[in-house]
Order: sequence, then structure tokens, then C-alpha cells
Amino acid sequence: MNIARLKNFTEIVKNNFNISATAEKLYTSQPTLSKQMKMLEDELGLALFTRKGKNLVGLTSAGEQVMELAKGVVAQVEQINQLSLGEQLATSGVLRIATTHTQARYTLPAVITEFSRRYPDVAIQLHQGAPAQLAQMVQSGDVDMAIATESMYLFDELAVVPCYRWGRSVVVPHGHPLIDCQPLSMADLARYPLITYVF
Repeated sequence: MNIARLKNFTEIVKNNFNISATAEKLYTSQPTLSKQMKMLEDELGLALFTRKGKNLVGLTSAGEQVMELAKGVVAQVEQINQLSLGEQLATSGVLRIATTHTQARYTLPAVITEFSRRYPDVAIQLHQGAPAQLAQMVQSGDVDMAIATESMYLFDELAVVPCYRWGRSVVVPHGHPLIDCQPLSMADLARYPLITYVF
């Protein structure tokens, strides 16, 4: 059985049966991908997709069973590939990081500079998004890791590793009454309008 076809099959499902988007993501053409899926169905002797005209719209019951098994096979093949690369993984390749604009702009430049000095053969790709989007990027395998300061607790299937503490500050003009509030409480803050993130 052709493992590449199984991987492409799982990618099509991940991309909501959009052949064009999947082909672009896999750096191949739409006709090539469609042909591979036809060959996979012929090889298995099963109809994997439900179709509306020429468009794929879902999985058949057999397709759903194949998908469950294929996900495991693809994951195991990727683990084998990781093992086969051995030590090269630590010193070369691509590290895909999803992060927020704030982290990318203010926190990561110095870290990336030092990382690149230590590991010059590792290319770093930064992907930007809101915290919930970052977690989804990790879950889908589009990135290797995410760096964010909120919302990660919403995703039980992700391992969260703290790397630093994020401090919050209240900024007021000289002479503002909040300066005399020690310690500063939420009740004190609630008496004044706040300028903060739009959301």
C-alpha cells in the first residue's frame, strides 16, 4: 500500500474535502491529487468519498473506517521518520512556531537571534494568530509549537509548558488617584475607564 496516498487522503479530509487547498498545501497539482485518490480507492476496492458531481463532499462509511486507521498509520510513519533523522533533528531542519503579534514583536526577537546563533542550520517559520487559532495550528500539525499567554488551558490534549511570567501593569498619569491605592485592587480599577484590547 502506498503510504503517501494515505497521507494525502488524511490531508484532504483535514482540509474539508477541498482538493485545491490540499494540493496547494502539499505542493502538488489538483489533477495529480485526484488521480492518487482514484488509485487509492481502486487499490482498496472501496469508495472512500461521497461526491456531488465532481466535488468531494464527505466520507462513505468505509471511508470513515479507513480514515481512522490511516491517521494512526500516518502518525506512526512520521514517528519512524523522526527516529531515522536522529541527531540531525536537533541541529537542522525547520522549526514552525505559532505565536501572537505581541510575542513575535516584543518577546521573541532576542530569543530567535540567540537560537539562530546556536543552531544556524535550523530555519524558523513564524505563524501569527489569536491564542485559540494557535492551539488549533498545533492540533492540526501545521506548526511544531505555539507560544501564547492565554487560552491554552482550553485545550486538554495539548501539553502546556510555562516559559516565563507575563506581568500586567496599570499606567496612569502623574497625580492620578490610583497611585495612592496600595495594594491596587480590582474594585479600585473598576471605578475608572480602561484603555485595553478592543475585544
